[in-house]
Amino acid sequence: MTRTSSIVDSMASQPRSAAQALAAAVADLRERQDPRGWWKGDLDTNVTMDAEDLLLREFLSIRTAGETEEAARWIRSQQRDDGSWAVYYGGPGELSTTVEAWVALRLAGDPADAPHLARAAEFVRANGGLERTRVFTRIWLAMFGLWSWEDLPHLPPELIFFPKWFPFNVYDWGCWARQTIVPLTIVCTLRPMHSLPFGVDELRTGSAALRPEAAPAPPWTWAGLFQRTDRVLHAYSRRPVRLLRRAAMRRAAEWILARQEADGCWGGIQPPWVYSLLALHLLGYSLDHPSLRAGLAGLEGFVLREKTPDGWVRRLEACQSPVWDTCLAVTALLDAGVPAEDLAVARASDWLLGEEITVRGDWSVRRPGLAPGGWAFEFHNDTYPDTDDTAEVVLALRRVGLKDRSALDRGVAWLIGMQSKDGGWGAFDADNTRTLCTKLPFCDFGEVIDPPSADVTAHVVEVLAAEGLADGVVCRRGVQWLLAAQEPDGSWFGRWGANYVYGIGGVVPALIAAGIPADSLCIRRAIRWLEQHQNDDGGWGEDLRSYDNRAWAGRGESTASQTAWALLALLAAGQRSSDAVERGVRWLCDTQRPDGSWDEAQFTGTGFPGDFYINYHLYRMVFPITALGRYLEAAP
Repeated sequence: MTRTSSIVDSMASQPRSAAQALAAAVADLRERQDPRGWWKGDLDTNVTMDAEDLLLREFLSIRTAGETEEAARWIRSQQRDDGSWAVYYGGPGELSTTVEAWVALRLAGDPADAPHLARAAEFVRANGGLERTRVFTRIWLAMFGLWSWEDLPHLPPELIFFPKWFPFNVYDWGCWARQTIVPLTIVCTLRPMHSLPFGVDELRTGSAALRPEAAPAPPWTWAGLFQRTDRVLHAYSRRPVRLLRRAAMRRAAEWILARQEADGCWGGIQPPWVYSLLALHLLGYSLDHPSLRAGLAGLEGFVLREKTPDGWVRRLEACQSPVWDTCLAVTALLDAGVPAEDLAVARASDWLLGEEITVRGDWSVRRPGLAPGGWAFEFHNDTYPDTDDTAEVVLALRRVGLKDRSALDRGVAWLIGMQSKDGGWGAFDADNTRTLCTKLPFCDFGEVIDPPSADVTAHVVEVLAAEGLADGVVCRRGVQWLLAAQEPDGSWFGRWGANYVYGIGGVVPALIAAGIPADSLCIRRAIRWLEQHQNDDGGWGEDLRSYDNRAWAGRGESTASQTAWALLALLAAGQRSSDAVERGVRWLCDTQRPDGSWDEAQFTGTGFPGDFYINYHLYRMVFPITALGRYLEAAP
């Protein structure tokens, strides 16, 4: 009999013990498993996904009244009191997001003088107006005749010919950026315009000086150099070398088509998906073409519909995370004491093994001699397996007693081969560290490169240590990278999760697993940081503003996922009996819902630090289960 299944008699009593809370959470997690073996929590982002979906459908002339009404209802429901829209729950209003929401609601038929749109327009003007929006927002406006193409930065499709050693070749960008940039070079070259029955004068300040490209920078600076280069590129776009231009457009189209996945997506994420559809359609591919038909049909699989008191709403997930959710769920169940032969674990393990990627993707451009292996984040994304998912899948599956370890061995070998020159690991590519492309005026939104990060490097180091490779050169270099990356206050930056709490929650267990003593200075400093940032209620939380303002580091309303991350670090460092751990466990027990889950409206996942954030609905389950399981396992 397992620890969780033996505790069933007093679930309704309060307060719950850690064992009772764990049993309730495990029962709830079991119910969330798909019959095919996987878990997938909903993924919340912001309303730009929904606004751009409506704009895409309008541009392609496939927008329906029902889709529009439901999406508009969702967008309205997310508006803040000051008229703006934020990029995460509880966050401040964001200019470009608000502009895109305003345009989408006008498209849905809301009048410009309606109180909610009037408040939005006031917010936009007060924060710089259309003139201060990001480049991607102005590209959407230009496609509908609401902004001048001449006033946008230009990237020519000819860059598809640049060799991998040449600056600004497409592989200098991170995978998510390159799959967006390539189709955008087509869109911005063809400069389409689909007229709308309304304008956006309500959102303009009328000040040309507010435009990001308006202020000339000195020519000896990167900004000044690229401003002048952009003028040259605009001139070339008006008189290109025609044979070269046609060849570039053809090669770009071939590049795009070669990266479409089995479910019709590109990269499993919304931006390259949408822009690839637009680019191919502008090149003459009809909506009946198999690629466009599959792409549009695949988008429907990312639509979430739910009934609210105001009616049905429709929203679009920017991505889906079944592999990530499933491997974390398997780890959680095993940490909770569920045996490896349990049916839920067995079904999940079989499904994960079936998701192994055995074909070469874009990562092989930098590692041509490396054999394929590993796992991606999504249902379908063979072009871009990532080191983070691969590490967590191996950590989960190595504990279930597989008779055939060949998939795991391939995954570990692939992880070793994906180490960057500096000793760390990026998520999708090795040595994707050239910062020159980040200086382009075109790249004003989010991360566009994929350098090594502390959280990903920690997960790979933990795998290598678990596989008995802690004393090897590869793992030692990873440990040294982590030690060098520690912040002066003892924390680590969290690239893919919010933020320093996530960094510490990943790095400390990895360093301990790799043989760093719990009483070493680097561990003691990290533990002290957690103790100093524990909330009065016993939990931990960190507002996403910590990415822009260090004063927010470790500050925020307590959440189940962030509390669990802190506990994982403390438990790994041998702090099981500490006051901080006891208070954190008590917070999890006291805030658990009757059904065994936790509420978590806050976004604790990160897409682009400072710009794009995610609420993974399963984080609030898998990480608390892992933390409670390890807490009970470490009991005297």
